[in-house]
Amino acid sequence: MSTIETIVIILLLVLILCFAWALTEINSLKKLMKEKPRTSDSDTLKLRLQAYERLSVLTERISFQNLVTRIPNAGLSSREMQGALIENIKQEYEYNVSQQIYVLPDIWKAVNNLKEQNIYIINQLASSLPPHASAMDLSKQIVDFTIRNPKATLSNLVHDAINYEAQKLM
Repeated sequence: MSTIETIVIILLLVLILCFAWALTEINSLKKLMKEKPRTSDSDTLKLRLQAYERLSVLTERISFQNLVTRIPNAGLSSREMQGALIENIKQEYEYNVSQQIYVLPDIWKAVNNLKEQNIYIINQLASSLPPHASAMDLSKQIVDFTIRNPKATLSNLVHDAINYEAQKLM
């Protein structure tokens, strides 16, 4: 028997042993998964429902009506108010960013789009004001925009989508 034949036989034996070892590992993992308590399904469901709940609160908190009334604007310029509104949206979003692992990707994308759209609208409305405008002027612009264009914002649509997906889990 040549050296090459010996090496080939040894390699085949090693491959067979590796394959047998992998099969035993897979079987033991299957057995472990069967023994795992089923409470994890209900725990996962609770986490997913909590995530939808938190995202529902997020969409409410970053809606224009709630943002404008929640942030005090006394003595601020429109630029300062613009910064405060955007910072508040970003903080709310960052606080809830971990919820994306529990919800459908389309829902998370909708939440992200809502955040981006609200920031964009605030920036557009603020840029339409004169440089010396007050925070009250910007707040009025935002409120007027939402009254004139109730379907222009994504808040209600995203909120409804979140509620729909949460209802499907219950």
